[in-house]
Amino acid sequence: MNFLPDNFASLVFGDSVMRSRLPSDTYASLKKTISDGAPLSPEIANVVASSMKSWAIEHGVTHFTHWFQPMTGITAEKHDSFIKPEGKDRAIMKFSGKNLIKGEPDASSFPSGGLRATFEARGYTAWDPTSYAFIKDGVLCIPTAFCSYSGAALDKKTPLLRSMEAVERESLRILRLFGDTTAKRVIAEVGAEQEYFLIDKEMYDRRPDLMNTGRTLFGARPPKGQELDDHYFGAIKKRVKDFMSELDRELWALGVYAKTEHNEAAPGQHELAVVYSSANVATDANQLVMDRMRTVAARHGLVCLLHEKPFSYIAGSGKHNNWSLSTDTGINLFDPGATPRENAQFLLFLCAVIKSVDKYQELLRASVATASNDHRLGGDEAPPAIISVFLGDELTRVLDSIENGTSYEDCEASAIEVGVSVLPNFAKDHSDRNRTSPFAFTGNKFEFRMPGASLSVAEPNIVINTVTAETLSEFADMLEKSVDFSGALNSIIKDTIKNHRRIIFNGNGYDEAWAKEAKARGLSDIRSTPDALRALIKDETAAVFEHQRVLSRKELLSRYDIMLENYCKTVNIEALTLIDMTNKYIIPSALEYECELAKTIKMKKEISEGAYKAEGRLLEKLSSLSDELSVRLDGLTEATDAAKAVKDDHVALADTFMNDILPKMERVREIIDSLELIVAKKYWPLPSYDEILYSVK
Repeated sequence: MNFLPDNFASLVFGDSVMRSRLPSDTYASLKKTISDGAPLSPEIANVVASSMKSWAIEHGVTHFTHWFQPMTGITAEKHDSFIKPEGKDRAIMKFSGKNLIKGEPDASSFPSGGLRATFEARGYTAWDPTSYAFIKDGVLCIPTAFCSYSGAALDKKTPLLRSMEAVERESLRILRLFGDTTAKRVIAEVGAEQEYFLIDKEMYDRRPDLMNTGRTLFGARPPKGQELDDHYFGAIKKRVKDFMSELDRELWALGVYAKTEHNEAAPGQHELAVVYSSANVATDANQLVMDRMRTVAARHGLVCLLHEKPFSYIAGSGKHNNWSLSTDTGINLFDPGATPRENAQFLLFLCAVIKSVDKYQELLRASVATASNDHRLGGDEAPPAIISVFLGDELTRVLDSIENGTSYEDCEASAIEVGVSVLPNFAKDHSDRNRTSPFAFTGNKFEFRMPGASLSVAEPNIVINTVTAETLSEFADMLEKSVDFSGALNSIIKDTIKNHRRIIFNGNGYDEAWAKEAKARGLSDIRSTPDALRALIKDETAAVFEHQRVLSRKELLSRYDIMLENYCKTVNIEALTLIDMTNKYIIPSALEYECELAKTIKMKKEISEGAYKAEGRLLEKLSSLSDELSVRLDGLTEATDAAKAVKDDHVALADTFMNDILPKMERVREIIDSLELIVAKKYWPLPSYDEILYSVK
């Protein structure tokens, strides 16, 4: 079957479809709205809606939905049919410009963080024309923003779009200072790499912890994990390949540029990478990727796990966020270039990112903070919780020479003077990749490796765009006021390197010595979500977001409250699941095996005194572990019961879960994992790690 290019984006009301179906003046007006943000008149909206409806009906569609991304972390949709009564016993298919542009879903059950009272149900969805409508599962999906009656953002798309406008606005100020009058737009671009696990559904159905929480709350270390590195980039099993092939076809039909797929480090783990697009489109695409992964997996008798750490002892799953800035004239602002002018411009944008990451490192950590990601960061194949920037040795030497005014061996001039001498001729991937670095420069982009697999990439990109915009704004203010542009430019770059070089680290982020060195440098090492989220409510955070018109203080506070509440609910569900499974599965199984051993000992004792030493030692160990498990489980149960008393104070409750309940859960797990290693397989009620991880043949 010749799927590409004939069927690519066949389920998308994209540019080629609009050009062929819309009147030329309507198409031109819509394109202006998309490119310039110009308002769309009701007349134009009606024409677009009519054409969109006809196209959808031709594909067998009867319903439409405003597809949005509330603060739940997943997408939401309410389906409405095109049917409208016509007379007493007839119906017509109707879809107006008003239906297209604006919807009114009930917002009462979505998290708002206090932006509105529960009884205030009204919420609005507004069409985002920069992200094309598409057909999913037979429904016309219209990407939209979601806001409250007062206009406050209740979603992830709204602040993302605002942040993209902010970094575009400030980037254009810088470009104008360098004489670029051609570029009209600067687009924040993102390419998301999605990691995930595939396991057999039968295994999944036998693990209530996976079903309730997305991760295994206990499980002994498997005899073979990823020690041999034989899964990474290995041959893809047929069942997995069939899944990947169908996933590709579905994503391509939805206009998602699924490009690269391979086995990841851990057994049962895989990765999918998507080609770059604007941050907004990339965020929508990644939501579709996760949605289709789950749907397609089910058709193959599989379950797709997107939790950051579904299994202990092996690698967790991340979502590598590759971010760059490009002009509408095709210039990547993180490409070093080949002329002095381009070199200076590149260095200024590079320094803006370095300063932003250093100054707002805690805010970046907050952008990836979830209960699930806390288990992953600092573990196998994941960056540490300490934020640092990897530049590679050569680019670091360039910055050193600029700061110190010393010579650089690959440069003709005796010293690098910004805007005069030419930088070394960089290959795009001149430096080695550093998989341990949270924020790595990789030739012409930055790879932020801290986001977790289940996270929306909107969160980190909102922060990256906003803080970079703020720093570029500071640079632009200084340069616009300067009398000597070259002198001011040199000063900004030199001072930035000097004042923020502590954030640059090209070494091994897993090395224990790095944690000590980072502390000496004054870098933050925030291990838990409750501690990380505090960055959202700092005055300096509000100042930046309000200055860039991305989020108000009230909107930031609401996000802090929502994310903290989500943390508490997540850990509470995990604790209750662990208690339930221990009571219903683990303790009865251990006791049953103890009874069997006791019967064996009694039988052997009747035959020959002293012939039951092995069974006796095993029974003693089992009994001791069972007793200790009972004690630790009681402690966990009491702690979760006590947490109910502070349920309305999310700050205190989060601290309770972080400092008391999670450690108690780990203590319970220690005993269960020890029991799993000695209880006979016929008595152990749940699939083991090796059974789950190698379940897909």
